[in-house]
Amino acid sequence: MRLHLVDGTYELYRAHFAPRPGHSDPSGKDAKATVGIVESMLALLHDADEAVTHIAIAFDNPIRSFRNDLFLPYKSDEGVPPELRSQFDAAEDAVRAIGITVWSMREWEADDGLATGARMFRDQVEQVRILTPDKDLGQCIQDDRVVQVDRRQRKVTNESAFRVERGFGPESMADFLALTGDSADGFPGLPGFGKKTTSMLIGAYERIEQIPANPAEWKVMPRGALQLAATLVEHRDDALLYRKLATLVDTVPLERSLNDLEFHGVPRARFERWCDELGVQRLKTVPKRWQG
Repeated sequence: MRLHLVDGTYELYRAHFAPRPGHSDPSGKDAKATVGIVESMLALLHDADEAVTHIAIAFDNPIRSFRNDLFLPYKSDEGVPPELRSQFDAAEDAVRAIGITVWSMREWEADDGLATGARMFRDQVEQVRILTPDKDLGQCIQDDRVVQVDRRQRKVTNESAFRVERGFGPESMADFLALTGDSADGFPGLPGFGKKTTSMLIGAYERIEQIPANPAEWKVMPRGALQLAATLVEHRDDALLYRKLATLVDTVPLERSLNDLEFHGVPRARFERWCDELGVQRLKTVPKRWQG
C-alpha cells in the first residue's frame, strides 16, 4: 500500500502555464488551471505504475505563510497572475469533486502539509511518494520509505539516489538551501556559496553550526575558502534564519487518519455536476474508477 502526497500548488501553476489552449467556464471566467489540474490528477489515478490507493493533495491558499512574518521578502501572493489567483478555491473544490482529500494550508505552506503527512503515515504504509520536483521536499526523503517523484521526468529519488546526487543526506537539505539561497522562496543565501562549494561543506559537516570558523580546520578545501569562512562568520545569523525558512514544519494539525485518505473512486454525481458547471462535458467519460 502506497500513500501519494501531491504538491497541489505546483500542479496548479504547471496547469496554468502549460502550452495548451485555455479554457473558460460558461460565465467566461478563466478556468484553464482548474481544468488542467483535474486532468492531471485523473491521469495519476489511472496510472498503473503508480497504483494509487491512498492520496492527499496540499495547496498554498494563500501563498503567504508564517514565514513572511520572519522574513518580509519571502514569497507571497504578490506577482501571482490574477487569473490564476482567482482559481485557488475553485481548484480545491475541483480536486474534491474527483474524490481526493484536500489539505488547504493557511498559516503554513503546502510543503509543510506534505512533510507532516509523510511523517504521520510513513510507518503505516509500504511507501510514501511525494509528488513534486520542489527541492525543499528532499529533506523528507527517508531510505525507500519516503521518496520524491518528479512526474514530468518520471524520476523517483530515494535516499541513496539523493546522497549520490547531492553529496549529503536529506536531513541537511535546509542547511544547503540556507547557504545557496532559494530564489523560488525569496531568500538569497550567502555571497559566494555556490552549489558545488556548499555541497562539499555540508557533505563534510552536515550542519551550518558544525562548520569551523577557521578554514584551516576544514576537512575540505573549496576554492575561496578564506573568504567563504569570513562570510559565514559575518552572516551566520542570516544563514540560521534562512535555514529556519527552508526547514519544513512536519507538525501541521491535519486531523486526518490514513483511512480518510483512501481513494474509493470518483464520485459520479458530484464529478458530473462539476463538469457541467465548468463546461467540460468531454471529461465525463475520462474516469475509470468510480465510487460504488
